[in-house]
Amino acid sequence: MIAVIDYGAGNLRSVKLAFDAIKAPAVITNDKSVIKSAERVVFPGVGSARPAMNALETLGLTSVLKDTIESGKPFMGICLGTQIIFEHLAEDGGVAGLGFISGQVKAFTPVPGKIKVPHMGWNTVTLVRKHPLFEGIESESEFYFVHSFYPAPTSDTVVIGTTGYAGVNFASVVGTRNIFATQFHPEKSGVIGLKLLKNFTAWNGKC
Repeated sequence: MIAVIDYGAGNLRSVKLAFDAIKAPAVITNDKSVIKSAERVVFPGVGSARPAMNALETLGLTSVLKDTIESGKPFMGICLGTQIIFEHLAEDGGVAGLGFISGQVKAFTPVPGKIKVPHMGWNTVTLVRKHPLFEGIESESEFYFVHSFYPAPTSDTVVIGTTGYAGVNFASVVGTRNIFATQFHPEKSGVIGLKLLKNFTAWNGKC
């Protein structure tokens, strides 16, 4: 069973429906015992950093997520759920993240009449190293993005894929050990996104 973390951020139902589409049992939950017993954990999110981090603290989920990472079970972050696993986020005046991956989350700089923020729509992901979740998915495949901030890992060793926007070639996919996280939304990325989620259901948490 897959636990989809409910911490008050939107987009939970679309993630659940995506797993339903590939016939993967998933439950939306903030129940600590359910999360601990799940075989896999997905940390999605739409919204802003500070309310999300406050919700995690209020619900007592911070320690549960840390235990999940330490247990070695497969863990996936999506969009805001990816940003929060870094050490520091620039959003909302600066917010401390969970620190599962070393680095920051920075803001795109808009250019009036040329570059819009948020970055919204389909864009390509260039793979820089192999990962089991991209099995059967080619480099330069397109995924759906909606975000104003982007991951900037301290080390390139955690970067799996990159995407260009607003003059920045940013890390759109990161991963290390049992952690895999995407800035894009696989659940909104059609057949190719479902393929990635299907790969997640078969992943043993190693790469």
